[in-house]
Amino acid sequence: MPATIDEIVETFALLEEWEDRYRYVIEVGKDAPPLPEADKSEDNRVRGCASQVWLRTDIRPGPDGRTTLFFQGESDAHIVQGLVAIIVAFYSGLTPEEIMARDVRELFSRIGLSEHLTPQRSNGVRSMVDRIRRDAAEAAG
Repeated sequence: MPATIDEIVETFALLEEWEDRYRYVIEVGKDAPPLPEADKSEDNRVRGCASQVWLRTDIRPGPDGRTTLFFQGESDAHIVQGLVAIIVAFYSGLTPEEIMARDVRELFSRIGLSEHLTPQRSNGVRSMVDRIRRDAAEAAG
């Protein structure tokens, strides 16, 4: 079962060495459910990522009847797959308004991940967040 965002943050707090955090990011990615092959389409491909990244968005009514978005993603690169899994955990299950109010880059700074991302990976993270926010804006109407 994939880790929740709270579990990910707690684990990062326990890991002091960057190499251990790096391995953990890869582990989080390995634990994420694979994206069905049918969802690895051009429509789901995230542009702006150096690696291949696909992101599927499911829009459902939440328990309170409000629109809720759920995400599933995959990448062909191990570290990027971990970043995708963290981003998915951070944004899934939220309303469009909650998604627009959150920024995963703040989380990455807080857990010390952003300082270890290459500019290329930072651009990929930005592309994924832009895509999630665009889907949230469309879902909000």
